[in-house]
Amino acid sequence: MHVLVVEDEKKTAAFVRKALAGEGFLVDVLTQGDQVIPFLRTHPVDVVVLDIMLPKQDGLSVLRDLRRGRNTTPVLLLSARGGMEDRVEGLDAGADDYLPKPFGLSELIARVRALGRRAIPQQPPSLQLADLSLHSITRTVRRNNKEIELSTREFQLLEFLMRSTGRICERTTILQHVWGYSFDPGTNIVDVYMRRLRDKIDADFPVRLLHTVRGMGYVMREESTP
Repeated sequence: MHVLVVEDEKKTAAFVRKALAGEGFLVDVLTQGDQVIPFLRTHPVDVVVLDIMLPKQDGLSVLRDLRRGRNTTPVLLLSARGGMEDRVEGLDAGADDYLPKPFGLSELIARVRALGRRAIPQQPPSLQLADLSLHSITRTVRRNNKEIELSTREFQLLEFLMRSTGRICERTTILQHVWGYSFDPGTNIVDVYMRRLRDKIDADFPVRLLHTVRGMGYVMREESTP
């Protein structure tokens, strides 16, 4: 599950990030309200943990803009103001949950997990991009009806990329989702596996599906070879 934490207090943001990452969540942190909507346009997430008191744009204003733009991502509001009127104002603005400060990390994690369960749809077992197909139950991959043998890690990598078709996946994001690393181990393991995967799914076919976006990461999309 991918969580965006928007919190300008560095110590609080660090504690929340560490706690969520420790539960296996992928976590991004922003410190200003005006960063949220541009970020979500290119980085869809499952839950937003949003502080109300933020520089540049306050959390309630951000939330109202999200809902006006028909963004339905679950939002957990954080606020030092925990009165009934404050909670009602936050929920009326479009929040899915409200947690007053100070809060316990275990409660925060439980609330985020509950919102995430509500948000994450059932993943389809079969994925298709052009003539490449993947079936997660039988763990089979075919391209142009030719079966392709992949190792367990290669299969996990391809499945993640195909579920993110059209979206650029940064190396750190791939490490967290496929290898479970919440840090960069300082190796080129992602690039090594990408080369292996490309040799298997692209090398013998006229249309490339796995692309390198220089300085950013990788993306799966249908694109003719120049």
